[in-house]
Amino acid sequence: MSWIKDNKFLVALGSGTLVGLVLIFLVGSKGATRYQQAKEDFDISQAEVKDFESRPLYPRQENCDGKHKALTEYRQATESLQTAFASFRPKELKNVSPQDFTTQLKAVDEEVRKAFEDSGTKLPDPFFSGFENYKTSLAKSEATGILEYQLAGIRQLMLALAKANVTELKNLYRPRLPEEDGREYKPKDSDVARPLPLEITFSGPEKAVRAFFSALINLPGHYVVIRSIAVTNTKKDPPRSSDAKFDKPAAPASTPADEVFGGGFVLPGEEPKTEDKKTVPGTAPKKTVPGTTPPLTPAPAPAVVDSSRILSQVLGNEEVQVFVRLDIMQFLPAKKLP
Repeated sequence: MSWIKDNKFLVALGSGTLVGLVLIFLVGSKGATRYQQAKEDFDISQAEVKDFESRPLYPRQENCDGKHKALTEYRQATESLQTAFASFRPKELKNVSPQDFTTQLKAVDEEVRKAFEDSGTKLPDPFFSGFENYKTSLAKSEATGILEYQLAGIRQLMLALAKANVTELKNLYRPRLPEEDGREYKPKDSDVARPLPLEITFSGPEKAVRAFFSALINLPGHYVVIRSIAVTNTKKDPPRSSDAKFDKPAAPASTPADEVFGGGFVLPGEEPKTEDKKTVPGTAPKKTVPGTTPPLTPAPAPAVVDSSRILSQVLGNEEVQVFVRLDIMQFLPAKKLP
């Protein structure tokens, strides 16, 4: 301790030097760490630049021109597609009073029921064109606009189903829309149309089914997309051979051989024998020129068989039941491209 007291200057100098060395070491360590981090970042950035430069769409002049051309063509195709669907896009959906919508709903229901009655189609008991919940209540005024548009599409579908002469409409299910519960429909930025879903179950002959689905492509003012379809036979058991009832053809009348072949062969220079000359009472006998053969009497034409009826007897006359899930598309306003 006496040496430290006697050499205060040396002790202070040594202590300061030691502290300085510690500070220099700490600063150097941090600097080395920053340098190492900066070098790693630089290496990563350099690798990304080299990767971009090696790609085919690196912004060279020819690549820029090609991309500009592709974007222009895409824009033109998108605009033409929006124009093509303009006829299916409602101009404006205006809300009406709930009472006016109910009056229109009743008118559509009466028209549809009349069409089904004329075609002999059986309807389910609670049928009200898919709006059964509005038989005893009124729709919200803020939902009447979209409901009117959906009602017009359902009217077209039901009239097409009646015109196809289906046997029975078993069910028509319409899910509730958000507007009916006081909520707002918000389309996504990428949406170009809003689906209005429906589920229809009906039965009828195959001809009626084909006629209905063929009519879906020509619904006035509405575009329909089929999401799923299931077709089943109303009879689970296949037709049996005993189910086919064929008509027995009538036995042909016996015809003498000499009448079939026109009285036999006659050699040149010979007269036909007396027994070969058959004549119909009340008619003059036919004259045969010597050296010629009388014309052959044509055989009776075979009876025409209705092959389609026989085929239906073999394959069965049962109907099919169809379940189809489809969307009536409400096209949204055309989007402005950037």
